[in-house]
Amino acid sequence: MKKSIRLVFLLSTLFMPFVLCTADDAAPFYNVKNYGAIGDGKNLDSKAINAAIVAASKAGGGTVYLPAGNYFSGSIHLKSDITLYLEQGAAIIAAPVSAENGCDEEEESISTQYQDLGHSHWKNSLIWGYDIQNVSIIGAGWINGKNLYKDWVPGSKQDANKAISLYRCRNVILRDVTIIHGGWFAILATGVDNLTIDNLKIDTNRDGIDIDCCRNVRVSNLFVNSPYDDGICLKSTFALGYARATENVTITNCQVSGYDEGTLLDGTFMRSKNSEYGNHPTGRIKFGTESNGGFKNISISNCVFDYCRGIALETVDGGILEDVTITNITMRDIVNDPIFLRLGARMRGPQGVPIGKLRRIKLSNILVDNADPAYSCTIAGLPGNPIEDIHLSNIRIYYKGGGTKEQAEREVPENADHYPEPGMFGTAPVYGLFVRHAKDIKISDVEFNTSEPDARPGYLFDDVDGIDMRNVTVQRTENSNAVVLKNVANFSIIQSTGIEDQKIKKIKEKELK
Repeated sequence: MKKSIRLVFLLSTLFMPFVLCTADDAAPFYNVKNYGAIGDGKNLDSKAINAAIVAASKAGGGTVYLPAGNYFSGSIHLKSDITLYLEQGAAIIAAPVSAENGCDEEEESISTQYQDLGHSHWKNSLIWGYDIQNVSIIGAGWINGKNLYKDWVPGSKQDANKAISLYRCRNVILRDVTIIHGGWFAILATGVDNLTIDNLKIDTNRDGIDIDCCRNVRVSNLFVNSPYDDGICLKSTFALGYARATENVTITNCQVSGYDEGTLLDGTFMRSKNSEYGNHPTGRIKFGTESNGGFKNISISNCVFDYCRGIALETVDGGILEDVTITNITMRDIVNDPIFLRLGARMRGPQGVPIGKLRRIKLSNILVDNADPAYSCTIAGLPGNPIEDIHLSNIRIYYKGGGTKEQAEREVPENADHYPEPGMFGTAPVYGLFVRHAKDIKISDVEFNTSEPDARPGYLFDDVDGIDMRNVTVQRTENSNAVVLKNVANFSIIQSTGIEDQKIKKIKEKELK
């Protein structure tokens, strides 16, 4: 009996494509060609795709199947208990944005005051779902947003279109598909709980994936190339009409990069010298900028950064950013701060909200090669609002070097209410790590090196209470310092190459050679 069951299961798996192609309305599979789709890349197929989704929904759910072909499409409306399955060789191609092509306009939103336009609307997208559950987009096919957002024209209702947009959803799976040119966001998930994103390739013009106000999220095995915006970005906007944390998130086994758009997928990996960002592509993994609800209980591991910006953890709108581990990261050709932690006071949100918190962060096992000489790693809080409990361990960073004594002497502005971004303080006065307005900083087994001599110190601590350094290595010139202390309390350094072991209870200013 058991052998018969296994045989039936094996046969059903082998012949699934045949079942999908020949299914009728009574079966759990809904072939879009049975609803009028042509798949020639010329005729509009979104009406047929939506009709198949409606039929499956009315039957209680099922798989809407797109066999190989090019499906020219306006907006596709996801519903609960639906799987959208794109077979290998199938592509959903965004039609030019217009009502005639069935492209939906932006909806009335609960809140538009405290976040960017793109985070205020969802229905003006190629594929969208609103208040749905138990939904999947899977398969080895492609989503091509070639006619989505290209150049922002302020005031246009179609500026913010996205490839996939989800709002207040639950139990969502996105797996195996490829997205090219995803518009404003290739994937925007707002208020989505129990979200799995796995084995996607995204090669796009703006943000790859924005995970906003979401809980219980698993992101794994992705390639995300986004030269002009962030690769994988966690946010916590006010788009739900209230502040909600993005929490319980894992990001693992992913690669982010800033190659020219399209060159990840075609295998050329081009790095144009005429980049719109002055040969400073974005890519990267970031928390923020929108940060009303904060970020909690997050793990990032086993990720590769190539020709892009580094890790950025930012909270500037009153949210609490806490309990984050980041480990086993390699970076190559990083164009600004490899590590950037910022607690700011932009406070784009309801009045009366206090400045947020950034605390309990652990970064370990990080290797960086060829980091930009104008930047260092940065941990920057605010006067009276320190960043707290940060542990850096087993980190090796190789900077290009070439910094000057004049750069080492420059005063760094506070920029408390500025947009948070590496580089917001100007050229760094150190080449390694700049820490200001912080508390309880632990640094162990950390090594900074430069390819060219650099006259700046390796470390600068300013207004920091509690620094524990051990086994640190700082490459320096004959006239440069290893560590500079300003307004520091409870400092300790031991077992570090070329630096005398010492403890300092309190000091206004001191230089360690």
